[in-house]
Amino acid sequence: MGDFELDRDLVDAFADGRLDPAGEAVLANQVARVLPAHWVAPNPIAAELSRIIERVGGDAALFEWLARHPGYPRLVARHYGLIGLLDRISDQLAVIDALRELRRRVPYPPGLAGYLVPDTNETTLSSLGETIEALLLDDRRDEAVRVAVATIAMLQSAVWGHEHLHELRRQLDERRGEIAAAANEAG
Repeated sequence: MGDFELDRDLVDAFADGRLDPAGEAVLANQVARVLPAHWVAPNPIAAELSRIIERVGGDAALFEWLARHPGYPRLVARHYGLIGLLDRISDQLAVIDALRELRRRVPYPPGLAGYLVPDTNETTLSSLGETIEALLLDDRRDEAVRVAVATIAMLQSAVWGHEHLHELRRQLDERRGEIAAAANEAG
């Protein structure tokens, strides 16, 4: 965790509402680097992150706050938008069935060989989300983008023609556009 730090002075100023925009941009970059390690962060870092989350108004608001900062913070926020979606749909039977149907024809969709396990079940999509988060943690952002886009493409192919999954198709299109734009912006 040596490379993952939150500047306490910046956190204090942010929590007190006195951090200027330049300082907030620096803090957003630090949060974006720490966030993928949130579940293993040392207590002092976890405590500082909790203060930031409290200041912005909760977990969902944290991602909105990060998305307001161009570059890496926005890219991380967009990935977490996808990870959250994957977690929400990972146990939906209609989605799992559509994914199984696709994988009978294409066992390893383009870009996902080495990331997908052979069986398709209620952990398949959340596992891909965990992979994306681990790639961000390892600062392999280009690979995280490729896996995210390939995951979206796989799901889009799986749900194509399933009218009852129309809303999911719309959400996938939105996530794909957000990740692509953030990746281009982050360089």
